Formats: sequence, C-alpha cells, structure tokens
Amino acid sequence: MGLLTYSKGRTRVKICGLKTPADIDAAVSAGVDAVGFVFYPPSLRAVTPNIAASLISRLPAGIDAVGLLVNASDAEISAIRAVAPITLWQFHGDESAEECQRHASGQPWMKAARVGSQFAYDDFSLQYGQANAFLLDALVEGYGGGGIPFDWQGIPQEWISANAHRVVLSGGLNAHNVGEAIARLHPCAVDVSSGVEISKGVKDPALMREFIQAVRAADALSSS
Repeated sequence: MGLLTYSKGRTRVKICGLKTPADIDAAVSAGVDAVGFVFYPPSLRAVTPNIAASLISRLPAGIDAVGLLVNASDAEISAIRAVAPITLWQFHGDESAEECQRHASGQPWMKAARVGSQFAYDDFSLQYGQANAFLLDALVEGYGGGGIPFDWQGIPQEWISANAHRVVLSGGLNAHNVGEAIARLHPCAVDVSSGVEISKGVKDPALMREFIQAVRAADALSSS
C-alpha cells in the first residue's frame, strides 16, 4: 500500500535509518509500510547508494523505499537514482519547493519541517503545497530531530484537520508515546528511528515490533 496511502483507522509506519539486511528483514516482519535510507554522510545512519540498492532488493512489493536527502547536489541524486530504486523522496535540508520538485523528478516527495515554538504551519504548507506529505520533526541543531519530541499540542487544530491525510509525524516517537500522538493527531503516518534503537544507529528487532504493535493498538482504540 505504501506510506502515503491514507485510510482512516490505519496509521502507516516508516522506520528510518536502516543499514543492514537484518534491519530490513526485521522491519518487514514487524509490518512496516516504508523504510528510510539516509543519504547524508555526516549521519551515523548513512548508507551508500550501492548498499541501499542491495537492501531495497529485499523489500516486498508495496513497501516504500524512502531516500532521505539533506541539501544534496544533482550529482549525488543522480548517483542514487542510477542504482537504488527509491520510490519516495524525503527532503530534510533547506531545499526550496522548486528544488524538491526538480530533484523528485515526477516521483512522490515529502518535505521535513523543523518544528519549534514559532513554527508557521500555514506558511510552510503554502510554500510546499506541491509536496505529497509534510514530515513534522523537532527543531534541533543540525538536521534531523535528534530523537526529541516537539509540542504536539502546539499544532493548530484547524491545520491538522486540513492536512492530517498528508502528515507524517516524527520526532522522538517510541512505543510508549506513539499511541498518544495518534489519538491526538490522527496522522497519515508515523516515522521512527532512534525510538527503535539500542544505541545510535543500531536498530533492535524487538523495539521495531513493539513500536508497530503500539501503532496498531492505537488504531484499534481510535476505531472503537
């Protein structure tokens, strides 16, 4: 079905920063809808295009392979496209809407928002109105949310009601708080990385299972 297939009562799940065949197999077994590959060399979770290609070959049909980019050059994106069959692009840097459109080259894409106390939701959704999804992450130094949640209560109710069908919620999610996030916001999808790790960059199969089980339990509760 893929990450951005919105259906009420079923929150999609993306696990980001996978690096090994064991990571992929565990995520698939747990019931993931999308896996994310980090093409940002400073990150401990970064992979090369060739490694990503090998990992993507293990994915069953219907699971999105998400390419996470941070201010990538045309040459870097071309190198990824040459070998890795990415199905959805995630722009996590300072890319303009026009750059996102050009880099995605007709494929679906989402833009990450770094949400702080003064974040302008309406301005962001207007600026990136052509995005297939908005990924809401915490504002921290550098790029990525650093495993820190932001203030979900600060999201204007009118904005989330209008945009929930294309919101991917990220930022410090884990098996203990994802249910509250789903109950409050009803996003299209949730995105987790550090919340399913035993150390930075090292995924844990048990934590992946627990996270997705918590999502499904929240879905069941919201549907009852």
